[in-house]
Amino acid sequence: MAGGAAGTTNYTSTGTTTGQKFLFPFILVTSLFLLWGLIHNLSPILIPHLKKACQLTDTQSSFIDSAIFLAYFLLALPAGYVMKRFGYKAGIIMGLLLYAVGAFMFIPAANARDYSFFLVALFIIASGLTFLETAANPYVTILGKPETATFRLNLAQCFNGFGAFIGPIIGAQFILSGVEHTKEQLSAMPAPELQQYLAGEAATVKMPYMIIGIVVLLIAVLFIFTKLPDVKEEDTPAAKAVNEGSIFKHKHLIAAIITQFFYVGAQVGVNAFFIRFAKFAGGMPEKEAANLLGAVAGLGFLIGRFVGTFLMGFIKPRILLALYALLNIVLVLIAMNFKGDIAIWAVLAIPFFMSIMFPTIFSLGLTGLGGSHTKLGSSLLVMSIVGGAICPPLMGMISDASNIQMAYLVPLVCFAVVLWFAIKGYKLQKAQ
Repeated sequence: MAGGAAGTTNYTSTGTTTGQKFLFPFILVTSLFLLWGLIHNLSPILIPHLKKACQLTDTQSSFIDSAIFLAYFLLALPAGYVMKRFGYKAGIIMGLLLYAVGAFMFIPAANARDYSFFLVALFIIASGLTFLETAANPYVTILGKPETATFRLNLAQCFNGFGAFIGPIIGAQFILSGVEHTKEQLSAMPAPELQQYLAGEAATVKMPYMIIGIVVLLIAVLFIFTKLPDVKEEDTPAAKAVNEGSIFKHKHLIAAIITQFFYVGAQVGVNAFFIRFAKFAGGMPEKEAANLLGAVAGLGFLIGRFVGTFLMGFIKPRILLALYALLNIVLVLIAMNFKGDIAIWAVLAIPFFMSIMFPTIFSLGLTGLGGSHTKLGSSLLVMSIVGGAICPPLMGMISDASNIQMAYLVPLVCFAVVLWFAIKGYKLQKAQ
């Protein structure tokens, strides 16, 4: 990220700028990565669950991710403005409050069993996440030396991996009922019994999201009463030269924005439809698939973050990014062309190699930017997360027209774009 800004932008804080000064703020801000990791990794549980509770098609159920990632697209620039006007702390508190409000809205949404109500609640949660990510990603990179910014961001993102690990497991235990009726069985149910069944399915989300809302509120209070370093950007003459003209002259940033769009689309799509994929390719029950999604894919994502962060001490981030993208292309091809355990485990292995992609693309995209361009670039990269709103519906439409295995053609194309960025896109030069 700002690692490439060494020599162009200096960061200072009020008070001492020692490692000890930045340690607790780094820990506190890093906790936010867990919070948005949790919500994103509950989505693969909500998709099959609300598909069942609200009787949806695959395409309709994919709107869960669309609601989340559309918020990133619409709120990223306003969130960036808040950071610029009021600072990172205000943006973080705003994000946490929106997050809590959206979580509490799951209770009336479940009572009404209204799918549109769920989508509104998810949109509000994601609006909060947009503020958190817009603040936390760049804030982590400037809490220390510029040359170690990529390492710090990957380390913080490791805790996002904890969310990937525990989200599906929480969902499997407290949201999914394990009761899976066929269309014929549902059609044969008397109307009162059917409505009771559907209401019971919808109600399982209330307790988990209420607890999440309470925890998020408590963290917001902690931020309110904690003094964070007031990090300011001081442009040197070199930084001012970098900032002349439009930010869109930075071709590598444009390449990163495009790549992040496709990467997030792949990440969301791979996980979102895994439970449906496991049922289709291997006849696996929903609870077993959800537990595997957390215990194998989520844990793999978490371990991958630590392993990737360690490997970056010896391998250039762009080279590791290229290698991981290539391996994921191979895994998706296996998943699309085989049945049974080999297909299921190919998909479960993908998150390990996705683990370092988002922060590495983010960091490489902001390399060489300075001053206000860093914040604007961060907002644009967060906006590109809208790929997560578009790719899952494409997968849903392919699934409804063909099957869920063929739908993984979408992540295949996305990983090809990541490979291109790692080989060529990252080094595109600023237009003269």
